Amino acid sequence: MVAESQIAKVNGLNMHLVSSGAGQPVVMLHGFPDTHAIWRHQIPALAAAGMRVIAPDLRGYGGTDAPTHTAAYSIHFLADDVLRLMDALSIEKAALVGHDWGGLIGWHLAMHAPDRIERYAALSTGHPAAIVKAGLSQYLRFWYMLVFKTPVLAEQLLRANDWFMLRQMINDREQQEIWRVALEPAGRLTAALNYYRANIKLNAARDWKPVQMPVMGVWSERDPALGEQQMADSARYCRAGFRFECLSGAGHWMQLSAAERLNALLVDFLLPGKG
Repeated sequence: MVAESQIAKVNGLNMHLVSSGAGQPVVMLHGFPDTHAIWRHQIPALAAAGMRVIAPDLRGYGGTDAPTHTAAYSIHFLADDVLRLMDALSIEKAALVGHDWGGLIGWHLAMHAPDRIERYAALSTGHPAAIVKAGLSQYLRFWYMLVFKTPVLAEQLLRANDWFMLRQMINDREQQEIWRVALEPAGRLTAALNYYRANIKLNAARDWKPVQMPVMGVWSERDPALGEQQMADSARYCRAGFRFECLSGAGHWMQLSAAERLNALLVDFLLPGKG
């Protein structure tokens, strides 16, 4: 099943997305430093299972416009982009899958727009309150954020030696090339890093709340950035049930390193009875 590429007008931006299939809609939100392409193994699987899959490039990424102001990447704007995209596609309510930054956006939507979210699959990223309460070991995993939040320095380090630092993040040459092509154009790397810079005070937020729809949290055993506790403890903030799944041997980008296992979990959770 071939995915269709299109542009939607969202909050004054041209937002690129791919879509495939028909049936219950599911919106898939990528993280840093990805584009919709990170879902290339999930889109056909979910479409074949009977879902209408929508995978956008979030603002600043891929074929979507990149605002120049750092503040434009506040999570409030990122989440509203998803709602306005759903409006543009005439989708009243959808299931949601979010990974990395897309995971945080997904939790924000689950908390603040529960009437628009049917159920939520959070990959890697637990509920924000659970992340904060995960303790020192989790904060030590976030060492790289201190670099990413530093203008100019982060851009220089990531571009140095033919993107050496970026290439160390994943042992997948195809994905390394996708990142390089997407981030090399002027302003694109800064736009991606602005997700960190615009949300420095995210950990101090006071508007976190429990979510009221079914949630599945999928954590990968070899994730260097996000530990098991922050995902497992997310159960405390899920009032309609929380399903915890661990993908053994998989890295942070489980969409690639454990594609078939992840696809099976997503189909089973998003379409109960069809997994």
